[in-house]
Amino acid sequence: RRGRRGLSSGVKKRKETTNDDDDDERRRPRLRRNEGERMHKVRGGAGLRRVHVPPPARAARVRTRVASKDSVDVNQQLKRDDLIEYIQGGCRPKELWRIGTEHEKFAFRLADKKRADYDDIRNILNKICSEFHWSPIMERENIIGAKLQGQSVTLEPGGQLELSGAPLETLHETCAETQSHLFQMKTIAAEYGVTFLGLGFDPKTTIEDVPMMPKERYKIMKAYMPTRGTLGHNMMFRSCTIQVNLDFDSEEDMIRKARVSLALQPVATALFANSPLMEGKLNGFQSYRRRVWDDVDPDRCGYLPWVFEDGFGFEKYVDYALDVPMYFVYRNGKYIDVAGQSFKDFMKGNLTAIPGEIATMQDWEDHLTTIFPEIRLKRFLEMRGADGGPWNMICALPAFWVGLLYDEQALAEAEDLVSSWSDADRLNMQLNVAEKGLKLQCAGRGGKPTTMQSLAQDVLKISRGGLQRRGHGEGGFLDKLQAIADKGQTQAEDLQFKYNNLWQGNIDPIFVDGFM
Repeated sequence: RRGRRGLSSGVKKRKETTNDDDDDERRRPRLRRNEGERMHKVRGGAGLRRVHVPPPARAARVRTRVASKDSVDVNQQLKRDDLIEYIQGGCRPKELWRIGTEHEKFAFRLADKKRADYDDIRNILNKICSEFHWSPIMERENIIGAKLQGQSVTLEPGGQLELSGAPLETLHETCAETQSHLFQMKTIAAEYGVTFLGLGFDPKTTIEDVPMMPKERYKIMKAYMPTRGTLGHNMMFRSCTIQVNLDFDSEEDMIRKARVSLALQPVATALFANSPLMEGKLNGFQSYRRRVWDDVDPDRCGYLPWVFEDGFGFEKYVDYALDVPMYFVYRNGKYIDVAGQSFKDFMKGNLTAIPGEIATMQDWEDHLTTIFPEIRLKRFLEMRGADGGPWNMICALPAFWVGLLYDEQALAEAEDLVSSWSDADRLNMQLNVAEKGLKLQCAGRGGKPTTMQSLAQDVLKISRGGLQRRGHGEGGFLDKLQAIADKGQTQAEDLQFKYNNLWQGNIDPIFVDGFM
């Protein structure tokens, strides 16, 4: 869930998802986790009040959600406080924190090295349902995904396939989930002459030659994106990512994790940089996927400097989200184009496309998935700075962030590391890491000049310590990242070397070397 992180499949009555990198299907596991969670109610008197609900161990789990789409009258006009309470309802105690990993991959036909089209994808999805007992996700007559035990496989606009994993307790579980998924997908795809590439950007296909998947929301997005930036279609059709979704127990905890993760997102971008190729040639960047996001839509993408300002919290993020223009409204099985219109007007029933129709909490949930900053707040925090990659890198991404954010000592050490950085320091990393990677000159501890390589080594030390204190033997999932940081050479630089010295300008060997 690009991932477009927000581009894929549906909840409840819906049969599919939302954009970017976020789809309804992509967020389905996260909604389920809220069962039996500890709720927080907003602004009662002297601040935030906690309301405890029965723990998940009880047989009759409580499904009540603060200001959720299940509890709000669809005819009742939403208020700003409802939207704040909805996000705050994601707070949950540490013992209920989980790890939700998402990854996308390109599907190519081996015979002609072209992107798999919908016929290819449909065959794969139907077979995964029949052979491995997944349930199909349908949009009208088209299969657009599959789901099984909290996991979902969904389609991005250009046929990139995404696994949105179930919320799991340990990195061993999430890595085993990924390994099982890739075994199933590769086994089935091979029967149809299809292979997968774990990269951040399509190395070969022109934008005109990428097939478009039959999902109505993508038509709306495709038409609107060129009005806001020049690279939106590249994001939709030619990029892939790895993401992880993580929990917080309070507004204060969310703020701390948001600030650390936004400051350190460029470190993840450098360590996972894997997209130096485009249309058969070097593109001048180590993470061209990250470069693309700089010119998609300034209203909904990029770096959020106000996260570091006094006053940041649930309210501030809601106000930001309310100012982001909408894409669509889903009613009666159809997507209605309201691109560019205001959610605030929707709350009042003033959308020109559907006059008198007022927003529901499901609409708010959908709207949150169409916002694509480097970190995204919903009822959990999404880490969105990494390129797609092979199996061991998929496992490394959640390890990196879990080590930093799920251990109190590690979080405090990370806060200390980034505490003296100025706005200019952070912006330098955000703007230049896509091109420079680990070679970037940047701020380090105490704001002193250093390189991204040295900074990455410091951050990995903190993360490894956090994983060790978790006590699950998860430190080994960082070994691939440690090797990259110690060598000072990214996956992108490995590909650049192969292109120049081994492949002699022909990228076809990548379809072997770039296997998932």
